[in-house]
Amino acid sequence: MLQVSTIEKEFDRCLEGLKKRGFEDAESHLNEVLTIDADRKKLQGELDDVLHESNKLAKEIGQLFQQGKKEEVNKIKERTSNLKQQSKAMGEELNALESTLTKLLYNIPNIPHSSVPAGKSEDDNEVVKIDDGAIPELKEHKKPHWELIEEFDIVDFELGNKVSGAGFPFYKKEGARLVRGLINYFLDKAVDAGYEEVQPPVVINEASGLGTGQLPDKEGQMYQMEASNLYLIPTAEVPITNMYRDVILKEDQLPIKHAGHTPCFRREAGSWGSHVRGLNRLHQFDKVEVVQVVEPSKSYAVLDEMVAHVQDIIKSLNLPYRILRLCAGDLGFTSVITYDFEVYSAAQEKWLEVSSVSNFEAFQANRLKLRIKNKQGKKELGHTLNGSALALPRIMAAILENNQDGDSIKMPDVLHSYLGFKEIRK
Repeated sequence: MLQVSTIEKEFDRCLEGLKKRGFEDAESHLNEVLTIDADRKKLQGELDDVLHESNKLAKEIGQLFQQGKKEEVNKIKERTSNLKQQSKAMGEELNALESTLTKLLYNIPNIPHSSVPAGKSEDDNEVVKIDDGAIPELKEHKKPHWELIEEFDIVDFELGNKVSGAGFPFYKKEGARLVRGLINYFLDKAVDAGYEEVQPPVVINEASGLGTGQLPDKEGQMYQMEASNLYLIPTAEVPITNMYRDVILKEDQLPIKHAGHTPCFRREAGSWGSHVRGLNRLHQFDKVEVVQVVEPSKSYAVLDEMVAHVQDIIKSLNLPYRILRLCAGDLGFTSVITYDFEVYSAAQEKWLEVSSVSNFEAFQANRLKLRIKNKQGKKELGHTLNGSALALPRIMAAILENNQDGDSIKMPDVLHSYLGFKEIRK
């Protein structure tokens, strides 16, 4: 969440950024934050005065008691009793103000970076790089992946629908091995790039969802287990970043670099058409996520590094791709800047999103109370970043569609050792 000090010192920048996002009633939200914070500070000062007087009187009681001045002791005791009741009421009021302030801040999104283009939707995103040299010319054989997976019998949606419901497919035979091979390849690429592999839980508590900003923003998109008040994760970013909730890191521990594979679970609003058909949109899918915690001064250099990492993986799979800088209206709630990667599906003749790489600056760290202590002992909020490296379903769809050859589907060279086969045959 935004820091109150940032809103106070950079009010105009915050207001401009929220308006750029299309955040409604931005000015009234920011003013309400400052008003409540001013009330909080005033009340805190008054409470401090009451507690100071109470402590002072407690010392006087001891001195008067030793002097045998019982009457004066009784008068002061009456005063301290009143002060105690007053401080209790003020403490409750202060807690209520702090709770209201936190709830307000939880519902205000991050401020876009100055380089983020204005815009309202994905149609306004800016293409910053395109590499379409690997787009194949599909002539005789041009089938979408939902037909290919049925013909080659490698993914079964009907069986998944029977056992779980729509959006929970079974991967079979070479399809299952392709999923496993891609996961291992992506993890190996991350480890080679200096990321430490972790295997996090796939359920989180409410505090973790609040910490990285999935709650309350994306509550309707998450699967909740009401009996235990736990949530299935929408991405490994959530448990991995929450490893450092309420943690003070030393400067020499940075950068923190983690990579993890998990299944991811997302409830999607019901929609129809080819853009959600087959592997294009699922309720459960596998993804390898990379996460970094860094010093604020280095976060944009790290963002470039993470973008280059994802680009390298996609190029190694010989897939045509493009990189987009998301406009303010399409930016995630917690993000300052996000780059999306899309690969081209020659059979569907469209671009498919396979990765998002984002810098959150101190937004998540402020929620997480994730701080860095420098060598001089000064503490500051860290910067957090993450990226999909990569999400599997659409990568798999593009590999199948772009490499089809009638009776077989060729596999990218870099995957041969991970799969144990070079092609899938009928």
